[in-house]
Amino acid sequence: MGTRRKSRELAMQMLFRATWASRRRRRCVGCSGPRATMWTRRRADFAEDLYRVASERRAEIDALIESHAENWRLERMAVVDRNLLRAAVAELLGYPKTPAAIVINESLEIARRYAAPESVQFLNGVLDAIARDVLKQRLG
Repeated sequence: MGTRRKSRELAMQMLFRATWASRRRRRCVGCSGPRATMWTRRRADFAEDLYRVASERRAEIDALIESHAENWRLERMAVVDRNLLRAAVAELLGYPKTPAAIVINESLEIARRYAAPESVQFLNGVLDAIARDVLKQRLG
């Protein structure tokens, strides 16, 4: 497995942990954030960049996902699926030189490891639609 894929996995895991940490923080005043614990164990600049883009542009990313995931609201998606989508869309937006096909393929490979088997087809369809839309906006 390549370094970039490991970084993509780490970014998805950070987004996943951030989801749970935000829920826990409502109950736990002194809880530390997900970044502090993950980055001290394993530092990856690309993963950190993906996490940063996904966090900073979360509203835009979530809007793109919801507009392309027909009949699905974000909060109804599996947490792994939702965060895989966020990480992939962050890469599509933040790294325009990376071909969309690579971003999608890498996301699907990660999904095969972490998500339910039926998620792969769902993620592929949503990411393909978003990638076409993002490319259209860049050219347009």
